[in-house]
Amino acid sequence: MPDRLMLLDTASLYFRAFYGVPDTVRRPDGTPVNAVRGLLDMIARLTTDYDASHLVACWDDDWRPQWRVDLIPTYKSHRVAEVVADAPDVEVVPDALEAQIPMIRRVLDLAGIAVVGAAEHEADDVIGTYASHAELPVDVVTGDRDLFQVVNDDRQVRVIYTARGMKNLEVLTDVAIVGKYRVLPEQYADYATLRGDASDGLPGVAGIGEKTAALLLGEYGTLDGLLAAAADAGSGLSASVRSKLAAAADYLAVAPAVVRIVRDLELPTLEEAGAQLHPVAGDSRAELERLATEWKLGGSVRRLLEALDRRQ
Repeated sequence: MPDRLMLLDTASLYFRAFYGVPDTVRRPDGTPVNAVRGLLDMIARLTTDYDASHLVACWDDDWRPQWRVDLIPTYKSHRVAEVVADAPDVEVVPDALEAQIPMIRRVLDLAGIAVVGAAEHEADDVIGTYASHAELPVDVVTGDRDLFQVVNDDRQVRVIYTARGMKNLEVLTDVAIVGKYRVLPEQYADYATLRGDASDGLPGVAGIGEKTAALLLGEYGTLDGLLAAAADAGSGLSASVRSKLAAAADYLAVAPAVVRIVRDLELPTLEEAGAQLHPVAGDSRAELERLATEWKLGGSVRRLLEALDRRQ
């Protein structure tokens, strides 16, 4: 099988697993294991179905970086459980999921799956950096539309979109993005800036929705091109759109830096991170099998081990 890199938006997946897998099975101490089990099953299926040879579980070392908040204070503000000085804010995470995150890290480590984060950056930025520089074809697994901006047919970068569930995965290429949104992947960040995103606390430009944003970018190419047209009295841009852009001038001056994914982080190489998948052997396999019993992980560990055994 040819080599192929898979990048996981890990938090997106374990949140989906937590809400999608019943929590009736628990460790002896009462801790639920539904997120652990669901994530392991996802990894086993995804790496098998999409023939991944390399895998990085990309991590939110900072889910709400201060530099993004400094630009747009409402950025993800509705998801803050506690503001922390000189450290990442605490995100609203159900206690039953929070208790499983150390278990997830432990199992991924024993399975030899690379986990990579970056200080003051989100998993999206880790994904953007690897996807932009990898010498392998790339599959990005996420339920987050922001990552549509990394899709690139020329570089063989696709998004495996999980929003409709693991039984209804969508593989998004340039053509698919254009078909869904009427913009190219490289226009998606500008499109999202104009449209806004309530789930991230991004207000967008009042009065410009998805359809209008796509039409404007289709005509002017980029947000910069659109703003240049708005500043040009002879451009033919409607007075209505000019006034909406003018009213949102402060937002538009900073939003692109918040919405655009960082692509130039200093990260370990795939080799340094240990991204190549391989069978789990020796003490690590024995410990995984022990934890499968002790933590009541059922067949999830077995399915993961079988998927990794394929990478002989």
